[in-house]
Amino acid sequence: MNGPGGWGKEPARPYFFLSYAHAPRPANRGPDPNHWVAKLYDDLIEAITMITDVPEGAPVGFMDQSMHQGQFWAERLAKELATCRVFVPLYSPRYFKSHACGQEWHAFTQRPVYQRRQDVEETSGIVPALWIATKHYTLPRCASDLQFNHASFGPDYAAEGLYALMKLSDYRAQYERAVHRLAERIVEVAEQTVVPVGRPLDFEGLPSAFGTPEPTGALHISVFSCRRGELPPGRSADYYGVLRTDWQPYRPESRRPLAEDAAEVARNMGFRPTVHEFDTESTALLGSADPAAPGVLLVDRWALGDSRRRENLRRVDRRNPAWLSTLEPWNTADEECAAHDGELGRISEDVLRNAHGTLRPSLRGGTTATPATLEEFRGAMERAVIRANDGFERRNEPKAAVPEARRPTLRADFDTGQRPRLAPLYTSGDDEDGGGTGRATPGGGQP
Repeated sequence: MNGPGGWGKEPARPYFFLSYAHAPRPANRGPDPNHWVAKLYDDLIEAITMITDVPEGAPVGFMDQSMHQGQFWAERLAKELATCRVFVPLYSPRYFKSHACGQEWHAFTQRPVYQRRQDVEETSGIVPALWIATKHYTLPRCASDLQFNHASFGPDYAAEGLYALMKLSDYRAQYERAVHRLAERIVEVAEQTVVPVGRPLDFEGLPSAFGTPEPTGALHISVFSCRRGELPPGRSADYYGVLRTDWQPYRPESRRPLAEDAAEVARNMGFRPTVHEFDTESTALLGSADPAAPGVLLVDRWALGDSRRRENLRRVDRRNPAWLSTLEPWNTADEECAAHDGELGRISEDVLRNAHGTLRPSLRGGTTATPATLEEFRGAMERAVIRANDGFERRNEPKAAVPEARRPTLRADFDTGQRPRLAPLYTSGDDEDGGGTGRATPGGGQP
């Protein structure tokens, strides 16, 4: 295979880059839905290996399974997009709403991927694949302009898409046929459409080839966290910055502020997000004026030691606004969080009773209100935005009467001496709900 696109004397380059939209995990933290994309990738690797003479150990394809942000992640994507021979976008409704997928498409097309053969037919280094049939969504201009015939893949492929063929046992033969045809097409394009190696680009600064989605409305993201200079004992400053919005709970997996990840999710959903410190928003959240936008509140349990700030958070929770969703990112791989999990969890249960309790069970959504990883957070953020926007749109509808529910106290369970307890990170008197002062300070000192 020493033709124009073959191995010859050039360095081995992957045949294809599989570009797809990462799907969030379901609310119950069940199986990873991206498992099915990974299976498709593996099946394509197998098929291409069988129909070519790819040397052992040479790269066949690339698929980003990390979901990680940061410099290393961006540099790796930029390198693969500059060297792959074919770009395979996996079409779905989520794909064309993904800013990152649009950036991948843009990066690849900065190379001379549109060429003309001797027969004057325009060809491209892009080979689209239908994950979900296109009858369910509208293609952006860059995709609708592509000339590609899927007829040889079979009618069921065009009608259903690869995901349905893969999931439904009755379509097993049709799935295998579609994968084989897709592999053949990738190899054909790689060998006949020579796309020179490009220069790796600054991926994070690239625009999306899909354009900017038409915003559906504003979204307020409020962050209840700490600055580096106001941390309680036992908490490292590595997770914080000059501003409270600099909070990075998922280090070292992600080294950018969580609020930026949250804003990115919102933008991909078509919203115009703005990020604020909770303290600057609390007056508006507690006011009687009609809210200007739905909101998502990100709560850092380590910040609950400040009695004044904690009291404002408690008051917002007691208002229980339907247009505000609450998330408590909690990195279970963080040893400091693991060491104080029980104690900070009890304080959170007391302050955020409506967020945790029976009055709004959908807010917590099982365990997804405390996402343990960045991937879980992104999925939880999507659901939180949907809930908040739904509550915002329904805010003026008449409310049905809700029977008063009394939440059983946890205090007796934890004060019996039956369980080992860590030295208290915070000492607290009874609060306004328990008949006392409501003061809690780091290490048992005064606020």
